[in-house]
Amino acid sequence: MEAILLVGGRGTRLRPLTISTPKPLLPTAGVAFLAHQLARASALGVTRIVFATSYRAEMFEAAFGSHAYGVELCYVSERQPLGTGGAIRNAATALESGPADPVLILNGDILSGHDVKAQVELHTSADAAVTLHLTEVEDPSRFGVVPTDADGRVTAFLEKTARPLTNQVNAGCYVFRRAAIDTIEEGEVVSVERETFPSLIASGATVMGYVESAYWLDVGTPEAFVQGSRDLVLGRLASPAMPGRPGQRLVLDRAVVAPGAVVRGGTTVGRGAVIEAGATVIGSVLLDDAFVAEGATVRDSVLSRGARVGPGATLDGVILGDAAVVGPGNELRDGLRLWPGIELPATAVRFSTDA
Repeated sequence: MEAILLVGGRGTRLRPLTISTPKPLLPTAGVAFLAHQLARASALGVTRIVFATSYRAEMFEAAFGSHAYGVELCYVSERQPLGTGGAIRNAATALESGPADPVLILNGDILSGHDVKAQVELHTSADAAVTLHLTEVEDPSRFGVVPTDADGRVTAFLEKTARPLTNQVNAGCYVFRRAAIDTIEEGEVVSVERETFPSLIASGATVMGYVESAYWLDVGTPEAFVQGSRDLVLGRLASPAMPGRPGQRLVLDRAVVAPGAVVRGGTTVGRGAVIEAGATVIGSVLLDDAFVAEGATVRDSVLSRGARVGPGATLDGVILGDAAVVGPGNELRDGLRLWPGIELPATAVRFSTDA
């Protein structure tokens, strides 16, 4: 089976992490985020994947080449953003599947543990034009919802409302009949959610919903990105691409964690990173060559390549860009983001009254 992987977004909600690196290539539990998707797709029997690229398109082929994890890879770039439907139609020019064949569509910012094979089987048995993975959420008012009938057929795509009809939402993984992709207008900006799917339903085509509430996470925000990496390290979601066994921490090559440092909660310590004695790092992502000094505390945060945290500093829910420096005694919290190369002098930012 072939797949299209949508990786064209700019990842603006994850800046400054995505200033130099596309969101799907950000290191997540020790490898590029996409590595987890590619390894899982291979395990599911996908043999060929077309990357639908746009932002920093050249970096994807540089990262993965023509083959990775046993899957053949090719790359199709958009000259201008075309929306989800337009991107799928643009990438379909590189497909080799026949008109009746199923094509898997994956989003490059979703971690999911659902049974893709069962989704494909439902698609085939129902002779559907499209089959969507739907997941159930506690608060569907934050999402557009997707009701289905007793046979699992999608009946509508409804916008966000305070009184949703169902708790089923679109989880972003689709199986298309190849011929259904070809109905999307080529070269135009098209949304599958707002245009393609409603149009197929209105035409009488069979659009099925495969409902499964396995692990599912959109990693588009800093908090979710940290959670995704943490969950992979802790083993809450299994991944064939993990470069180590699940546990409280993942320590990569050349990293140094001093005796007496506390490092747990699914933390990743990148290659060449250093955590000194007396430091505490919990549930965080340290990229290559990051540094945490003695007495510092880092929780639920991301330290980009070469970022440094000085003695006694506290970071809680913070993103540091490449080579950013936090001087001793600073206290950074609640989503604060420090851009690449910025240096904070000692005790420049405090939230507590004890400074």
